[in-house]
Amino acid sequence: MADPSILLLGAVPIVRSVIKETLERAGYIVLATDDIGKAVNALPECKPDLLIVHPYVDGLTGLEAAEYLRTKCPTMRVLMVAGLLDDDRLENPVEQRGFKLFPKPFTAAQLLVVIREMLNTVDAPWSQKL
Repeated sequence: MADPSILLLGAVPIVRSVIKETLERAGYIVLATDDIGKAVNALPECKPDLLIVHPYVDGLTGLEAAEYLRTKCPTMRVLMVAGLLDDDRLENPVEQRGFKLFPKPFTAAQLLVVIREMLNTVDAPWSQKL
């Protein structure tokens, strides 16, 4: 069985990079982009098992982007990530500038548990329709 593939659609380059790196270390094949057009163009070659999308991307809401991409790949599950991964590259600049960060970032382990659950569940509500 091939490693599960994930399409990561996010607007912020460093956030996308950190999540991509985390997922690849866990054995996932990841296509990361900030552009919905690039994501659509990649779908014929890569049928992702899961879309990870942020709340706002490429001039659209994450929901709009997910709904559109699901018309192109109906079996793809969708996970909307609205927080930050607990990684010094993401959290420290905010706190170093004296700003408060809310909510607290989630750990890589927490993200991977959710992804594994989604990929291992057969008839989950998210596999039907958003």
